[in-house]
Amino acid sequence: MLYLSCLFFFFVIMLLYFKIADYYDIIDHPNERSSHTEITIRGGGVIYVFAALAGVILHSEFWLPILGMLIIGTISFIDDRISLSNKIRLIFHLTAVTLLFIFLNVFHLFPIWMSIILYIFVIGIINAYNFMDGINGITGVYSLVVLGGLQYVNYNTREFIKPDMIWLPILASVVFLFFNFRKKAKCFAGDVGSVTIAFWIIFLLLKLMIQTSNYAYILFLAVYGVDAIFTIVHRLMLKENIFEAHRLHFYQILANDQNWEHIWVSSIYAIVQLAIVAIVILLPLNFWFLFVLTTVPLALIYIYLKPKMMFKVD
Repeated sequence: MLYLSCLFFFFVIMLLYFKIADYYDIIDHPNERSSHTEITIRGGGVIYVFAALAGVILHSEFWLPILGMLIIGTISFIDDRISLSNKIRLIFHLTAVTLLFIFLNVFHLFPIWMSIILYIFVIGIINAYNFMDGINGITGVYSLVVLGGLQYVNYNTREFIKPDMIWLPILASVVFLFFNFRKKAKCFAGDVGSVTIAFWIIFLLLKLMIQTSNYAYILFLAVYGVDAIFTIVHRLMLKENIFEAHRLHFYQILANDQNWEHIWVSSIYAIVQLAIVAIVILLPLNFWFLFVLTTVPLALIYIYLKPKMMFKVD
């Protein structure tokens, strides 16, 4: 009953947001770097912020990381409306991550140099997750796969967190996908969606890895990781500003240059990641062996196929 109530509540919130967004002109105008061609409501990912609010109401002991989610979600929503400088965004990101690290006791568990590396690592993942949000469905369906894998581990391998803290973003993703996972999306996640859910997933992954000392769980983000890292390397080779918008991610090549349907590209990313999640969960292998087993094939596919597909089909 609780989850049905949350699902209903999230649907109501989304419908109310559509009216507000329409009134205040919170819409996404396509440009030459966009993967869409129609004006669409932006910021539908605000549903994750409301899911976080539901989380702190149900489980107040998580108020510190949830406060971080609200901070990073709020500044991202503002950035969706008025473009903020990188410095301002970074200040709020650092604040949110610091709250997360305090909750996870990072500063006591790891030396200073390791904490600094974790700051770079976490903020890098948040931004990579944001950059990967460029076509219909990809953020929602990919997040569902990762969250589903985490919940499986939570129930069957090691209970590392209250199940509600995974069910809530799952339900929010389902509601968001109802309006986004279609040929003509009703709304886009916006930075508020991709950044907030990225922060939530990182929170869950870090908590799991710290409690189990099994760092193979980071491979739950392997597909995004390979695409993001290799695209950054590619752009550096082209001497481009890696912080500016672009259309060089592999999923963008498939959607824009090859004209693949967005929902098919998103589904492929999710299915590949699902297979990797299954491998990590079902095969109790050494971290580095799992790392090579899962990421090397992805890297080879990326290197081989991307150059062949970087042209516009008729």
